[in-house]
Amino acid sequence: MPLIELHHVNKWYAQFQVLTDCSMNVTAGEVVVVCGPSGSGKSTLIKTINGLEAIQSGEIQVDGISLQDRQTNLPLLRSKVGMVFQNFELFPHLSVIENLTIAQIQVLKRSPSDAIKQGLHYLERVGLMSQKDKFPGQLSGGQQQRVAIARALCMDPKVMLFDEPTSALDPEMVGEVLEVMIQLAHDGMTMVCVTHEMGFAQKVGSRVIFMDQGKIVEDCSTQEFFGYSYQKSDRAVEFLSKIIPL
Repeated sequence: MPLIELHHVNKWYAQFQVLTDCSMNVTAGEVVVVCGPSGSGKSTLIKTINGLEAIQSGEIQVDGISLQDRQTNLPLLRSKVGMVFQNFELFPHLSVIENLTIAQIQVLKRSPSDAIKQGLHYLERVGLMSQKDKFPGQLSGGQQQRVAIARALCMDPKVMLFDEPTSALDPEMVGEVLEVMIQLAHDGMTMVCVTHEMGFAQKVGSRVIFMDQGKIVEDCSTQEFFGYSYQKSDRAVEFLSKIIPL
C-alpha cells in the first residue's frame, strides 16, 4: 500500500485553480522530487499532504488515513509527516534544544528527559551538537535549516516533506543542507522534495514529478526524466533545456 496517495486533487484560491486533477502515489523508501517553473503549484501540492492547505475536491491519504475524514486527528497525523520549509520556521525566542523538544512534549506527550535525549541524538546527526544552547538568530541560514530538519526528525516521521529547503540560503550553505538530505535518503527515509536542485534530484531521487500550471505533467523515474530515450512532454523538455544543457 502506498504511504501517500493523492486522488484527483483540486484546489482553488477564490476563482483561480491552483491544483487541477492531481493524482500521485509515494511508496515507503521513495525519494520523489517535485519540480517545475515558479507558480506551477509545487509548494501548494506538498502542503496538501499534511493538511496545511485544504483541498476542495479529491482525496488524500497518508499511511491509510484520509485527511478529508472529519474524525482524523490532523495534529497527530502531522507528527508522522515531517515538514521542512524554505524559511526555517524556528521559534526565535527558544534555544535550539527547546525548538527540538517542544513539539515532542506537547504533541507526542514525551517526558522532557526523553525529548531532550531525542533532540540531542538528531542534533548530533546533523552535526550541530555544539549549537544546542544557542538561539536561531545566532546561527547561519544553513545551520538553522539543519536544526529544522532535526526538529522534524525528532517526531519520528514516516515521511519527510521539503518545500524548497535551500532556496533561502546563500550558495555556499546549500551543500551542508543537501548533504543531510542525501544521508536521509541513503538511510531509507521516504521523502517528497520540492526543489530546483537538479543535481540532488539526479543523485538521490527515485522519481520526478514535473508540474506546470497546477497540473502533474510528468510522473516518471529519475532516469527517464533526465534521460534521452523517454518521450517527455514539450513543456518538460523546455524546462530542462533552461537548467541543464541537453
